[in-house]
Amino acid sequence: MIFYNKKNKYLTIFLFLLPSVLGLIIFGILPMLGSLTLSFSEWDIISGPPKLIGLDNFINILKGNEFWRVLNNILYYIILYIPLILISSLSLALLLNNKFKGIKIYRTLYYIPVITSWVAGSLIWKIVLNPQFGVLNNLLNFIGLQGPGWLYDQSWAMPGIVLASIWKDVGFFGLILFSGLRGISPTYYEAAEIDGANSWQRFKSITLPLISPTLLFVIIISLINSFQLFPQVMIMTQGGPNGATQVMVERIYKYAFQYYKMGYASAFSWLLFIIVFVVTLLQMKLQKRWVHYES
Repeated sequence: MIFYNKKNKYLTIFLFLLPSVLGLIIFGILPMLGSLTLSFSEWDIISGPPKLIGLDNFINILKGNEFWRVLNNILYYIILYIPLILISSLSLALLLNNKFKGIKIYRTLYYIPVITSWVAGSLIWKIVLNPQFGVLNNLLNFIGLQGPGWLYDQSWAMPGIVLASIWKDVGFFGLILFSGLRGISPTYYEAAEIDGANSWQRFKSITLPLISPTLLFVIIISLINSFQLFPQVMIMTQGGPNGATQVMVERIYKYAFQYYKMGYASAFSWLLFIIVFVVTLLQMKLQKRWVHYES
């Protein structure tokens, strides 16, 4: 029989893996190699074959102000987004970890934004953040506060993008953290309660350390998503006003498909890859200081 023959067993495994491996090579590795080659070339699609120019694309990007402005925009987004998404998703997870009537319905409702397309979500948030008739500014005016210009104001456009991103992502990260909370044995809390620990002490000494691997995952994915920020920016602001919401992927898209500078766009994409790779490695190194794994 085929499954009892060692040689045929490995052949069977190979045949099962082959479609996935071919897909990875054709749609992953080969396009990456093609993009790497183009990053050392000048090519605008129309004027003939690519022309090799060495590191000129990378030098021009790093010498120009645009790259650093875009990087500054992303860092501003990260400073706002990461703490807020961690606090909101952890709060949601703690809420959903309680037992009360209708909890399953609430768990479903909180996940709806996650499965909503960014096109629909961004259009909704453009209306919500409208400075004249938007829901948010009307609420602020109701309590006596002057609402900002949001997407039309250079200082408030990125916070508006952050609000939309949190609305979209909180259900996803909340569910992940909820799974982490469900994995904590009740015996830890029972022992702490016997020792006289209050709610805050139990949260600080038991909950946070035991979900720290899950928090690490959330932070890494959040950071990667932040550097790959695109659909909400493209739909809500298109990089404006005055470049206040220009980000890496938005620049890559425009250089590739609006300005037809494929080599320049490829160089931009590889710089993005390097930044994300370094940031992820740094997070993996720093995890030893605060991530606790149960032995």
